Amino acid sequence: MAIVVPFGSQPEPSIERLVSLVSADMERVNAMILSRTGSDVLMIPEVANHLISSGGKRLRPMLTLATAALTGYSGTGHIKLAASVEFMHTATLLHDDVVDESELRRGKATARMVWGNEASVLVGDFLLGQAFKMMVEVESLRCLGILSAAAAVIAEGEVMQLAAAKKLDTTEDAYLAVIRGKTAELFAAACEVGPVLASRSAAEQAACRSFGMNLGIAFQLVDDGLDYGGSRAALGKNVGDDFREGKITLPVILAFRRGNGDEREFWRRALEAGETSDKELDHAAELLVKHRALEDTIERARHYGAIAKDALALFPHSEAKQALLQVVDFCVARAH
Repeated sequence: MAIVVPFGSQPEPSIERLVSLVSADMERVNAMILSRTGSDVLMIPEVANHLISSGGKRLRPMLTLATAALTGYSGTGHIKLAASVEFMHTATLLHDDVVDESELRRGKATARMVWGNEASVLVGDFLLGQAFKMMVEVESLRCLGILSAAAAVIAEGEVMQLAAAKKLDTTEDAYLAVIRGKTAELFAAACEVGPVLASRSAAEQAACRSFGMNLGIAFQLVDDGLDYGGSRAALGKNVGDDFREGKITLPVILAFRRGNGDEREFWRRALEAGETSDKELDHAAELLVKHRALEDTIERARHYGAIAKDALALFPHSEAKQALLQVVDFCVARAH
């Protein structure tokens, strides 16, 4: 059952401006990625390239390149840091698919379905190792500190989500803490290292970090809504996977809080006891509509998107700034 959240008749936002801005640098990043996935152990490049070449937008490394452009960086270190960010993200996806027992990723069979859980975890570890090697090569202790701290926070966020699974007493604040860690932290770090490389002021570094953090929160909230109200094409995975896995996301938190006794009992049966057939998924979607849970989740995403845009007010008008502002609109409009 698909629910469309109306957005009016504005032109559909895109990231084409960002793609155009960083296209030359992204060619170098892509070449770096390919060179760093090479190994004499044949399974490593096979598994890594299965996901790396599967059509992801590579938004996070593009943000690193764009914030470097925004702050006037003129060296080459941003190429290796952008590749590091993508490797961190890819490693997280490989590990997440094992934890979540996912079958699809970006519309393709997950690596764990093709090569097994063990290979997915170990190749993810290999990519993390390569990411840290590239960070060290950039010779910026501050950037290394930002990205290594992000790796720890991301892992904490994933463990927090695991601990919250099937727990319907999870508060909205507790859930926001989870997504700040597991999703938004990498966005924040990806955006912060650009101005750090450019040796810009602490205020500009903080502004870029704030942009990334709030964009990441908005991005994840839209993903939460798409799991119940999107399409497999938009998600790149099966609609309802969060529901079947017993994940407590914001739409569920809102619908559970606002529901009556019978409705709350349904959520307990579905998410705590695992009664998650297609029939239950349809009923869950109906309850989300009844209690405006999807609409309010997207409204919160818009709120964090607005905070992200405001964070860039510190910077003068430029092509890089306009591209970054449009990224916010694109990420929120995915719910359309």
